[in-house]
Amino acid sequence: MNNAELIFVGIKGSVVALNRATGQQVWATNLKGASFVNVIYDDGVVLASCQGEIFCLDPRTGIRMWHNPLKGYGLGLATIATVRSSGDNNAAVLSEKRQRDEAASSSAAAVVVVSSLWRDA
Repeated sequence: MNNAELIFVGIKGSVVALNRATGQQVWATNLKGASFVNVIYDDGVVLASCQGEIFCLDPRTGIRMWHNPLKGYGLGLATIATVRSSGDNNAAVLSEKRQRDEAASSSAAAVVVVSSLWRDA
């Protein structure tokens, strides 16, 4: 199977390759944890970022070609850009960040309300 026959999906800390014609899973590689995965295919490799780290995978097998933990940069969302990539991929990362920010804001607001109710009781 050649690379053009594959679709690459980042999901819950993994990258999954699917057959474009049938939707059948060809391979799956667990990267790290169960977090959002940003994926691009560029110049014959699959690049994926997850929990602040970046991975380079062989598109035919899913085998890790290399991995960089990006030490000192934290565990936040990471975007990927290459000379050939259009940057369209960043929309998914921005959407995930917005959802995380909204969830954090809602949690903080709930803590304030519960603290206020407890104090008034």
